[in-house]
Amino acid sequence: MTAQIDTASTATKVWTRESVQVEKRDAWTAMKRGFRGRCPRCGEGKLFRAFLKVANNCSECGLDFTPHRADDLPAYLVIVIVGHIVVPLALMIETNYSPPVALQLAIYLPVTLLSSLLLLQPVKGAVVGFQWALRMHGFDENNPEP
Repeated sequence: MTAQIDTASTATKVWTRESVQVEKRDAWTAMKRGFRGRCPRCGEGKLFRAFLKVANNCSECGLDFTPHRADDLPAYLVIVIVGHIVVPLALMIETNYSPPVALQLAIYLPVTLLSSLLLLQPVKGAVVGFQWALRMHGFDENNPEP
């Protein structure tokens, strides 16, 4: 008895610069547009349909936003940004003026909450713009994989 092994040949897709013509995407421009809540490609259409809900597509150029995967990165970035502003400010005020703890809490907690909420949407927009500029998570039209 002879065993027969069937092997499937898979064609390897070779990517070269000449085989794919791609549009140039500037990461800084895309991030600035996303930060302003605009489409990273055209800068005209709205990126968000609600506070943190990204629209399905751009109303102006039709860019599909559904492949974005911002996940928790915007929240982490906001924590880092706000932390680097509020903590040194609190330490400076504490060492120079020594106000009562109740007064400090009455100031720092609302400042932290408000600045975090104000930065969350712009940072998420910048992350989506960055993903689009780098052709991450399905933003590449020429990707042969589904």
